[in-house]
Amino acid sequence: MLHNTKGIVLRTVKYGETSVIVLMFTEKLGIQSYLINGVRTSSKKGAGKANLFQPSAILDLVVYHNELKQIQRVREFKWSYLYQHIFSDIRKNVVALFMVELLTKCLKQPEPNAELFNFVEDAFIHLDESSESVAANFPLFFALHLAVFFGFRIQDRYSEKNPILDLQEGIFVQDRPAHPHFLEDKQAQITSQLLKVMQPEELQDIKLNHEFRRTLLHAYETYYALQIQDFGIMKTLPVLREILK
Repeated sequence: MLHNTKGIVLRTVKYGETSVIVLMFTEKLGIQSYLINGVRTSSKKGAGKANLFQPSAILDLVVYHNELKQIQRVREFKWSYLYQHIFSDIRKNVVALFMVELLTKCLKQPEPNAELFNFVEDAFIHLDESSESVAANFPLFFALHLAVFFGFRIQDRYSEKNPILDLQEGIFVQDRPAHPHFLEDKQAQITSQLLKVMQPEELQDIKLNHEFRRTLLHAYETYYALQIQDFGIMKTLPVLREILK
């Protein structure tokens, strides 16, 4: 059966001499694996096609879908949105790879989720168009707001009375918890500020140095690891910490 859907590339693995297997998060079919033939060739027909399957690429697809198969096939593919900066700007590329890895770790079920897809697609497009200051804060924004779609959003009840963020429970509390997973002082305050951001452009008003961002990124990684079984560690995080200075 044929389906028209958008898809975001999560991972691409070489297969055979000229083909690739691509893991995609699609708008209508959720997370799927596709075999794409003949894209790794120097012939005129294949030239440039492999570029479409870089992680974070947003594509328009016509795909075959068979519930009984683990790997599906693609009839047609083309750019849905052609990035101006993500594939050429090293900082934005590293941020995009972080976003892809975090999303992939969260997507445990194949079911479609149109609201999640729209949020992720919109996030990548905003990142592509963003200023340097917005891009630097983008991983923090994305990590906090992505959690909404997986049922463990941090409840923003930060106040003078509740100034400590319990990362295990995902809530702001009055006293330090018995475990070591919490944020306080400016780290808790900035997290509350980031939770209030509705549009990525607002991130330019949040001024942080790279060391502070590193600390928050590590804390948010811990938060996800506490919420998602077998989350592991983020491979893109060390690179991101170095690049966002």
